[in-house]
Amino acid sequence: MSEDQDQMANDWAAAMAEQSTVEAAELEDFSNDDNAFSPEQQHKLDSILDIPVVISMEVGRSKISIRNLLQLNQGSVVELDRIAGEPLDVMVNGTLIAHGEVVVVNDKFGIRLTDVISQTERIKKLK
Repeated sequence: MSEDQDQMANDWAAAMAEQSTVEAAELEDFSNDDNAFSPEQQHKLDSILDIPVVISMEVGRSKISIRNLLQLNQGSVVELDRIAGEPLDVMVNGTLIAHGEVVVVNDKFGIRLTDVISQTERIKKLK
C-alpha cells in the first residue's frame, strides 16, 4: 500500500470509530414554551409549525447525456462532482441550509450537521 492508501485507510478507521460514539441530539419541544410568546404570537407560530417541508441531503451531482443515462444498469458507477469526504448539502425545499456528514446510528443513516448556513447568507442567495 502507498502512503496515500495508508492515510485513507487510517482516516476511514477513525471515522468508523467516531460513528460508534455518536448520540442522537435531543430537540427542544416548542409546544411547552407557551410563556415566551403572547397569545397572538403563539397562534401565528402554531399556524406554521405543522406545514410539511421536504428535507434532502445532496451527495453530489453529475451531468450525463441521455445516451449514457440509458446505458446505466445495476453495478454502473456515476462520477459525482464532489470528492470523497466532502460534506453533504442539507436542503429544505431546495434551499441550502447546512452542510453535514453521514453517520450511522442504530443501523440507520443520519446526518451530523457540521455547518449551518446563517439566515443572512440564505437571504442573500435568494436575491
